[in-house]
Amino acid sequence: MPTPMIRLANVTQYYGARPILRDLSLDVQAGELLAVMGPNGTGKSTLLQVAAGLLWPLEGYVEVAGLRRRSTAANELAIRQQVVYLPADAWLPGRSVVKEFLVAVGRVYGVDDRRLLAHADQLLTVFNLTEQAYTEIARLSTGQKKKVALCSAFIVETPILILDEPFSGGLDPSGIIALRKVLTHMAQRDDITALIATPVPELVEQFAEKVAVMHDGAITAVDTPAAIKARFGGDVSLEEALERVLEPQTLQHVDEYLETWKR
Repeated sequence: MPTPMIRLANVTQYYGARPILRDLSLDVQAGELLAVMGPNGTGKSTLLQVAAGLLWPLEGYVEVAGLRRRSTAANELAIRQQVVYLPADAWLPGRSVVKEFLVAVGRVYGVDDRRLLAHADQLLTVFNLTEQAYTEIARLSTGQKKKVALCSAFIVETPILILDEPFSGGLDPSGIIALRKVLTHMAQRDDITALIATPVPELVEQFAEKVAVMHDGAITAVDTPAAIKARFGGDVSLEEALERVLEPQTLQHVDEYLETWKR
């Protein structure tokens, strides 16, 4: 079997005395777009931070492209050159001009300037930011800042993307459509691997090749959206299927509430 592009092996992570990840293992194959889903507070962001190297697990290890994180300085540098990580609430330099910031991020990853300038213009067009290209980031709206953050992740053209809740942060409908189409295109390519955390099942079903379901700091299922739905007859939505996997009592509680308070 081929070596996974991203591997988390028996990872345990605590915040203080509280366990966040519990002996968690997850493989993301090369060319795969995998979405991590689960209730709030179940450890999705922590999983992505461990995969991205921001957190070091108390137990277990992480491998990227066959290299173990923090095994040597050379290995860690090689990994970082291949990976871009975008947190849910990314920090942006407010005094920087939008296009100049995107070009600067690309230069960090060694992308050629001519390619950078052309790619920056294309991304700004895709996310309806052309008029803001020479505006300071601090003057943008919350949703526009989110779009700039997304552009900064795509402009580096790394083969591995780790994106935490890319659809959050005030994206408008056009931004959501643009991002969904970009991710759908990436899912069709075999040279891009993506690990994404998002709580929006109806969007995930359109672009994710696999879904990893998290609950209480552990992976409870990894499968295609269709296979997860098939567990419940295949005629349910992915949202309802996930609810039945994770919190089966929730639907019952909602029905009981509606029955109690109906007029």
